[in-house]
Amino acid sequence: MTVGFHSPLPPARTGVADYAAALLERLRRLGRVETGAPQADVHLYHVGNNQLHRRIYQQALLRPGVAVLHDAVLAHFFLGWLDRRGFLEEFVYNYGEWARDLAAELWAGRARSAQDPRYFSHPMLRRIAQDSRAVLVHNPAAARLVAAHAPAARVVEIPHLFSPPELPAPVQVLRFRERLGLSGPTFLFGIFGHLREAKRVLSALRAFEAVRRGGGDVALAVVGHFVSTDLARAAAPLLAQPGILRFGYAPEPQFWLLASAVDACINLRYPAAGETSGITIRLMGIGKPVLMTAGGETARFPEGACLKVDPGAGETAMLSAFMMWLVRDRKAAPEIGRRGAAHIAEQHSLDAVARRYWEVLCACSN
Repeated sequence: MTVGFHSPLPPARTGVADYAAALLERLRRLGRVETGAPQADVHLYHVGNNQLHRRIYQQALLRPGVAVLHDAVLAHFFLGWLDRRGFLEEFVYNYGEWARDLAAELWAGRARSAQDPRYFSHPMLRRIAQDSRAVLVHNPAAARLVAAHAPAARVVEIPHLFSPPELPAPVQVLRFRERLGLSGPTFLFGIFGHLREAKRVLSALRAFEAVRRGGGDVALAVVGHFVSTDLARAAAPLLAQPGILRFGYAPEPQFWLLASAVDACINLRYPAAGETSGITIRLMGIGKPVLMTAGGETARFPEGACLKVDPGAGETAMLSAFMMWLVRDRKAAPEIGRRGAAHIAEQHSLDAVARRYWEVLCACSN
């Protein structure tokens, strides 16, 4: 059996590229896998919501195979690709002629699509879901979205993989923290990834401010580029407060140095797009406690292995309360991190995930 493998790969700066590279290496131990193959017994398409996936999405419709939905909301993908007429027609294909006026309204207001829940509640998955031989997702929320758009689709939930990294030595981490001006007791939180409205950056910065003013010996590393200029402007005053350490895009060695240096990770997602965060998996995998948004996307993570923040009006208060607890009870973070690492090792190992993929690919081959 030959598998055609279609995905962005490094050096593309996306989590999907890193994920795909790790999976590709492991799948090749199980059989023949060719990247970008025009002909194969079965094709595996990695689908995300940015324009790196445009050609992959088109190929998935032209030569149906197994589609992996790294994002289960494609509305933003179509907004960035199609013109007005194309977007309206795709929306109507998904939700019926009666929804044409709503589609026109969403197109006209697309500048607000990064934070308006209406875009997230209309994932526009029908075409890829009903045409594919199977659809792979990483969490129950994504599975429900696919089933709602294509009830007859074959949907398989496979955990997001974790590929254990080569971590820096503890002495390197200690020296790095010293270079950052952090004393031994300082509790360092970290935010990683592309900084957009859905990552609740403003909520995290306000919660950090509350903890710092409450007497916590804390610092916050904000790692990544702002995707939204509006968000960057709104965040600027909060980023100027004491204790903020600002970093741009972090290549792999720097990412793992920063990940090893933090005491906990803040990785909120709301509105959610049906995605399982690779950053969450990576940080939990190396034993760091992660503060995440409660919801279907995070339902598989045990309560004692992470900290789940309810979205909504009380988000900032709940987040700051969790942060202050971690700062004051220094035994809590290592214990949560230990439980999280155990869960990731048990449920998200690269070998187990690759075998699950291979089973689905074999079942769907010609």
